[in-house]
Amino acid sequence: MKKILLSFALLLGFVSFGQTINGIPIKDLDVQYLQIVGTSKLMSSKLTITIDIGQKTKYFSSNTDATLLKDEKGEGLVFNSMIDALNFMSSQGYSFVTSNIISLGGQNVYHYLMKKSI
Repeated sequence: MKKILLSFALLLGFVSFGQTINGIPIKDLDVQYLQIVGTSKLMSSKLTITIDIGQKTKYFSSNTDATLLKDEKGEGLVFNSMIDALNFMSSQGYSFVTSNIISLGGQNVYHYLMKKSI
């Protein structure tokens, strides 16, 4: 019986803390606003999504790893579109505020501002 309860507790922990930013589950972020930044992947229709929560960044280093949405295995999540990312963030308790698109070198970079709705 103890093994079953322990297994259930571990499974619940993995499910509820699956997606993280900087090792913190999305629902536990202590921020009111965040920005979703979507960049198309080379030779793919999918997007790499990073999250800006106002965290400090180190000089001469890429903060992509720190802001990348990760799954329970620590791998970056990939979304089919910005709507896919919006639906995901909505399921995490955030609502859409506004958006803009910037074109850099022929590649579109999408910026969506989200507000915690819980």
